Amino acid sequence: MFGPIEFILAGVLVGFCVGITGVGGGSLMTPILISLFKIEPHIAIGTDLLYASISKFCGSMVHAKKLNIVWPIVIWLTLGSIPASLATSWVLDNYLSQSTHYKAVLTMVLGFMLTLTGISIVFRAQIEKFFDRFRNREQANMESEQHALQHKRLYIWIMGAVLGVFVTLSSVGAGAFGIMALVLMFPNLPMIRIIGSDVVHAVLLTAVAGLSHMSTGNVDFHLLGWLLVGSIPAIIIGTLISSHMPEHFIRKILGVTLFALGINFIVNPIKAKPKPVETAQVMYIQQTSASKHLV
Repeated sequence: MFGPIEFILAGVLVGFCVGITGVGGGSLMTPILISLFKIEPHIAIGTDLLYASISKFCGSMVHAKKLNIVWPIVIWLTLGSIPASLATSWVLDNYLSQSTHYKAVLTMVLGFMLTLTGISIVFRAQIEKFFDRFRNREQANMESEQHALQHKRLYIWIMGAVLGVFVTLSSVGAGAFGIMALVLMFPNLPMIRIIGSDVVHAVLLTAVAGLSHMSTGNVDFHLLGWLLVGSIPAIIIGTLISSHMPEHFIRKILGVTLFALGINFIVNPIKAKPKPVETAQVMYIQQTSASKHLV
């Protein structure tokens, strides 16, 4: 049986890694809760969504203070992601939650997202180098930014909707995939503004998705509290010492680990346990069987 100490240590581990590498907490926390602590997938995902929202909030305030946020991008992402998240939560609650395949679907989606996240982390340098071909920093001015925003609102909205579905199902993807998609759509936008915009959107999306899970009883507040106690100080410490740590090496290890966990969840999804037969039903079956034998 795991207690507060173990949960705090898990928060410290995840927070420290997030502070050093910038890898989203959802990519690490959810598989730890499921694989190590044996938390039910829907509880792990719901709890981690609120955890991610709270832990990312401080970062979003820093970006807002430094004017690193492109608000039109955040707004159009939110217009797509929030309705998609609410719709996904409604489908989960009304159709999938009573299904015997509920846990399997959640863990397979989680595995898929972890696998893609692991690949994006391991090959981050190659991905950034590829996108750098399309960057023209000399033209990265407000006029080109406004022009790009006006012509790509539909793409931003679609991207938000896709993130809304997958983040609600797995708690993974709001960071890594949001940034990659924005870089592809806005190659001339400074990276710091892409990151700032993505962080603010991630706070909003994970908050809404987490509250939706909370309304259906998928959040363990006792667990959430201990995770935050460990992770928030660790995020601050990890951020402060990140320049003195082998960030590239740690990223590689995290990427390979997430990839392996993702493949494991896809190949071996968690399945619902068979429901125990009620005592009355057992007695009825026994009586019926005895009557047949007498006859």
